[in-house]
Amino acid sequence: MKTKIALVVDWLDKYGGAERVLTSLNNVFCFKSCYTIINVMEKEDLKRIFPHDNIPIKETCLKKSGKHFRYFFLTFPTLIKTLKVDKEVDVIISSSHASAKGIKKSNPNQLHISYFQARNLKYIWSDFKLYFKWASYFLYPFIKIMRLADVKSAQEPDYIISNSKFVQKWVYDTYKRKSDVIYPPVDLSLFTLHSQKKDFYVAVGRIEPYKRFDIIIDAFNKLPNKRLIVIGDGSQLKELKRKSTPNIEFTGFVESHRVYEYIKEAKGFIHAGIEDFGIAPIEAQACGTPVIAYGFGGVLETIIDSKTGIFFNQHNSKALLNAIKKFERVNFNYIDVRKNALRFSTERFEKEIKDFVEEKFTGTTDKI
Repeated sequence: MKTKIALVVDWLDKYGGAERVLTSLNNVFCFKSCYTIINVMEKEDLKRIFPHDNIPIKETCLKKSGKHFRYFFLTFPTLIKTLKVDKEVDVIISSSHASAKGIKKSNPNQLHISYFQARNLKYIWSDFKLYFKWASYFLYPFIKIMRLADVKSAQEPDYIISNSKFVQKWVYDTYKRKSDVIYPPVDLSLFTLHSQKKDFYVAVGRIEPYKRFDIIIDAFNKLPNKRLIVIGDGSQLKELKRKSTPNIEFTGFVESHRVYEYIKEAKGFIHAGIEDFGIAPIEAQACGTPVIAYGFGGVLETIIDSKTGIFFNQHNSKALLNAIKKFERVNFNYIDVRKNALRFSTERFEKEIKDFVEEKFTGTTDKI
C-alpha cells in the first residue's frame, strides 16, 4: 500500500523562499493533496511547486477575501482548524510560518511533522510593535488571545523541524517544544564562482523597515568614495533615495538573472536585517562574494566570521562602518567562500527531510 502524504501550508500567494522549500518537499514526497487557508497564487507559480500533478487544493472560507486575506490575520489560528484532512492520509507535513502547524489530525494514527519556515506569527510575538506601530496599544488584548491560541496550536504536531538553530531556540522558548534542525534548500546551481570582483558593494531585498536598509544607507552616506548598489523595491524606497548621497545607486526591482550579475561581481554583500535563516547571504557566498551582516539570527549559522564574511554586532550605522573597514583589510579566498555555501544545497535538504520522515513514520513497512 502506497503511503498517502498531504501538505498543509499557511497560504499560497507569491513564489518566494518558503515556496522553494515547498517545491523541494513535493520533489521528495509527491503530495496527493494540499490544504491551505487560501490559494491566490498564479497558475504558473503553482506549477513550480506541483509540476506534474493537478493536485487538489482545499481552502477555507477565507478564499472569498481574495488578495486582501491578510487583513483577517486574527482569524488564521481558528481557520486552519476548519480544514478537514482526508482520513486516509497517513502523513501530514505542514509548512508553517504562521498557523499551518495547528492543523488537526482526522485520524489518531496519522503522523504530523511540521517544518517551521521561520519564527511563527512574528507579528504577534517579537515584531508586534514593528508591524502595528501606533495601533499596537489597541490591538494588544486581541494579540494576547492570539498568543495563547498559537501556543496551543504548536502542540498539534508530533514532531517539529526548525529551519535554523536560531528558530529552534525560539520554538523552545515560546512553545516549550523541542525540535530538530534541517536547513532549507538553496538552489546553488544558479550561482557560480566569480573571482573577478569589481569595486562596489551590493544590498538586495524588499526595502521595508524590518530589512534595515536605513542602516546601510546611513553608513554609505559617510563613505562617499565607496559605491553601493541597492536592488529591490518597497515602501521605503522613495524615502531612502531622497536621503542618499551620489555614491548610492538604486535599481528598483530587477529580474533574477540581473540580480545574479550584480551579486557575483560585487566585492561584498551587505545584509542588515534579522533573518530566521536568510537565503540571500548564502546565494552571495555561492558566487564567492563575502558578506557583511548584522551578527544576529540565522546568519550566525551560515557565515564564518573573517573567512566568508564579517559581522557587526550593534544594529546601527557606526557598527556597520567599522565592519566595512575591517572587511577591507581581509584577503578573502573566494573558493572557500563558495565552499561554505555548498553546505546548504537542495540535494542535502531533500535527503535529510526524507530520512527524517522515514525514521519517524512507523505505520507501514513501505518506504515513503
